[in-house]
Amino acid sequence: MKHFLGLTATLAVLAGLSLAAPNPKTFHGQIMDSVCAGNGNHDAGYKLTSTSTPKACTLACVKNGATLVLYNPEDKTTYKLSDQKRAMKMAGREVRVTGTLDQATNTIHVTSIAAGKS
Repeated sequence: MKHFLGLTATLAVLAGLSLAAPNPKTFHGQIMDSVCAGNGNHDAGYKLTSTSTPKACTLACVKNGATLVLYNPEDKTTYKLSDQKRAMKMAGREVRVTGTLDQATNTIHVTSIAAGKS
């Protein structure tokens, strides 16, 4: 009986944890550097880095210490990204990022990044 109660308690805890786990969500926007995202565009970045495309500007700013973020121009929201390596491949592009959002740090724990808005 003791074993049964212990097993039941363990299963109840595991079930509660699985229900509390956040569900992945899809976020839309552009992979930008944190500096330009703070400005809402690459205009100043183009001048500072002598670049002329979102990709070149983003890569130049990251080389100078910025981090990659997801910037949504529609609602002017910026999200930190947990997977900088995967985001680097999509620098300057419109993307869909799937993952879970840690609201305390405003970080998306990235599951996948795909090109495009839809």
